[in-house]
Amino acid sequence: MSRPATHDEYLASLVPDSVKGVSRRTLLRGALGAGTLLAAPSLLTACGGDGGSSSGAATGTVTLGSNQSDAVPKAAIQSVMDAFQKANPGLTVKINTIDHNSFQENINNYLQGSPDDVFMWFAGYRMRFFASRDLAGDVGEAWKNIQGMTEALKKSSTGDDGKQYFVPSTYYPWALFYRKSVFSKYGYEVPKTMDEFTALGAQMKKDGLVPIAFGDKDGWPAMGTFDQLNLRVNGYDFHVSLMAGEEAWNSDKVKKVFDTWAGLLPMHQPDSLGRTWQEAAQTLQQGKAGVYLLGSFVAQQFKQGAEQDDLDFFNFPEIDPAIGSDAIEAPIDGYMMSKRPKNEAGALKLLSYVGNADAQDIVVKADPSVIATNENADQSGYTALQKKSVEFVKSAKSIAQFMDRDTRPDFASTVMIPAIQQFIKNPKDIDGLVNSIEKQKQSIFSS
Repeated sequence: MSRPATHDEYLASLVPDSVKGVSRRTLLRGALGAGTLLAAPSLLTACGGDGGSSSGAATGTVTLGSNQSDAVPKAAIQSVMDAFQKANPGLTVKINTIDHNSFQENINNYLQGSPDDVFMWFAGYRMRFFASRDLAGDVGEAWKNIQGMTEALKKSSTGDDGKQYFVPSTYYPWALFYRKSVFSKYGYEVPKTMDEFTALGAQMKKDGLVPIAFGDKDGWPAMGTFDQLNLRVNGYDFHVSLMAGEEAWNSDKVKKVFDTWAGLLPMHQPDSLGRTWQEAAQTLQQGKAGVYLLGSFVAQQFKQGAEQDDLDFFNFPEIDPAIGSDAIEAPIDGYMMSKRPKNEAGALKLLSYVGNADAQDIVVKADPSVIATNENADQSGYTALQKKSVEFVKSAKSIAQFMDRDTRPDFASTVMIPAIQQFIKNPKDIDGLVNSIEKQKQSIFSS
């Protein structure tokens, strides 16, 4: 894969070569019917709306299911909806905000129940999964009124049937974040290799710091650690093939990933399964931890201004020189429409709005931890962290989304979350762990 120099090339690289020729409808057939995905009772209840016309003028109430439950992104979404209503006086947006993790883990029940007209979700495999299960609405009409979105972004929003089911809004990179003042205080240098990273961790321990802030109470954050290690140990092509179910989880290659991780666990903040990512971020914010592997949304836990200006990041270090460190993760967030919205005309109007530059300018100003997907968005007001994030993504050779977006949702939720948490509790039985994962993978991916 050539090095992406533009947003278009970056977003094109999000479609894994190993699955471009494979119908996800074929891969995912029967997963929901088998009852393997998110079987817990739904915690999501859609807001009631007054309907509105499904064609013609857009009026009435549009309901929005939002997973942006943390204070900063929640306020950003409210600002966007306020601006939308001001520009469209005949429309009202009723926001149904649900805890992010609850929303994600109960999305299947939500979509099969009485979902909101529009809901927030992710690009990648998870978007295509629900489109292929006929649980999402065609938003091609909204795309006709969106300017500044690249063809690659449109491709990342397209289902197996060639229709658009997603409108991108923002994206963000995953990396190792740190406070510049802490590194300056102790004279730390940014590590480029794993040997340098482990030496830095040892020094941080001597200095009384937690080398790596860590919280996996919600199950998904530690997936990012596996992804980074797999990208460094085995490379991008193997990683996306593994996520697509085309590689064996009990292979020596995967065992090496967990073995490498086991060697790093003593550097991680202990008792991580009882700690949320926000609580782990506070350890970094308070200067008690050296680094934190997370998405740039970690900045939401830092006050805008001097505190955020003190936040910086570096790429996950190289492990194998033959593989290098030019593969990263940069997930895309955005909006989808339910299959049968009560106010389709209003929903499409809202989706057109959030895809354009004006709306995204509001988001990235209110939440400087993310980057706009629209090429026409104003970057002149970007913080140093946002500017560095843009360059970081542009300089990557290969870009993945994230484990729970690059693989089947039932596999990510019912297999990988408990498997990784079991590994964190007991990193010694790697053989038993990977054999169990592989057995479950074969059952799920063959359905």
